[in-house]
Amino acid sequence: MSEILFTNAGVLDTAAGAIAAGQRVLVRGGEIAAVGTDVAAPAGARVVDLGGRTLMPGLIDCHVHVNAHTADLAGLGDQSPAYVAVKASIELRETLHRGFTTVRDPGGADFGIHDAVAEGLIDGPRLFFGGKALSQTGGHVDMRPRGRSVHDDHRCCPGLGLVCDGVDGVRKAAREQLRTGAHHVKIMLSGGVASPTDRIDSTQFSLDEIRAIVDEAQAANRYVAGHAYTARAINRGLEAGVRSIEHGNLLDESSVELFLEHDAFLVPTLVTYHRMAAEGAEYGLSEANLAKNALVLDAGLQALELAHRAGVNLCYGSDLLGGMRRHQLQEFAIRGAVIPPADVIRSATVTAARLLGEEGRLGQIVPRALADLLVVDGDPLEDLGVLTDPDTRLKLIMQGGEVKVDRLST
Repeated sequence: MSEILFTNAGVLDTAAGAIAAGQRVLVRGGEIAAVGTDVAAPAGARVVDLGGRTLMPGLIDCHVHVNAHTADLAGLGDQSPAYVAVKASIELRETLHRGFTTVRDPGGADFGIHDAVAEGLIDGPRLFFGGKALSQTGGHVDMRPRGRSVHDDHRCCPGLGLVCDGVDGVRKAAREQLRTGAHHVKIMLSGGVASPTDRIDSTQFSLDEIRAIVDEAQAANRYVAGHAYTARAINRGLEAGVRSIEHGNLLDESSVELFLEHDAFLVPTLVTYHRMAAEGAEYGLSEANLAKNALVLDAGLQALELAHRAGVNLCYGSDLLGGMRRHQLQEFAIRGAVIPPADVIRSATVTAARLLGEEGRLGQIVPRALADLLVVDGDPLEDLGVLTDPDTRLKLIMQGGEVKVDRLST
């Protein structure tokens, strides 16, 4: 069993928001075996002196779409699944090399791409997938233009979702995703930016339909993630048992109360609105999509600040599409304008791990956690820019005890 001992490390405690200097961390068989100042080097172990650099857990992005190599989501569903899978494998490798050792895909990724990563066929973050996101007719993943009456929800179409209606219809759709091994079920609770016919301020699915989906997820010991912008849409979802709200740009005080009451999670994705405003047209967004983006762009930071002040569980999300995904780390800088660095880092580590049901296994450097580790130059608690410049500041990436990137000598 291979063993690596990191010495002279500044270990970032994500729960406490503090760095302990002079630490030694032993990695054995893909897990962290010991942490402390007096951990001995086992016979035959590789010893790596970090020279005081920061050792921290791998990052977790709770909202990515690995299939979305274009922002033209309507056109994506007509592309070759083989082509989209190859593009996804490239994006997964690039995501890992940004320091994200785990991601959650709430719409598009399936058991095939999950298994390819898990089996080591491609390099990428460990992947928590939801399969196809569920939408009502005319909802956020109904990508038909107004003049088209037919749609193809075949499993092999590489689009991000499927359309289902009625309590019986949504139950079957949820069961179909869960039978493939989905870690959660994603539903559309409101309109969205990239869809062609719905309004941002609409609510989607009836309460009976939402409750039916939640029932199916809970029966499978899984949870529901809900796309929502307005307080009205958010609150309907939380009251019906939705576990995480994606985006939430237009939430209000009543929403915050429900988050706290239900111990639910909020996954803001602020960077995607900034990048869509700047370069969305280049990557396939229509003028109508860009107009909807403007409705939620500025409100997102205020919503984040309100939720943070109240103590809502916050998780890191990016939700970038196409070539804009290269800006994935900029979410740190955007959040850092209104939230202390320690709390921003928690959203991408320990809190994200709790949403994924992996508390104590991901997002922390503690015994029996998976050895997903980053070595960075600098103190991210003082400067989040340490995390946004991987080419110069990210010196080592380890995933499951295996070194994926090693720049310690450069």
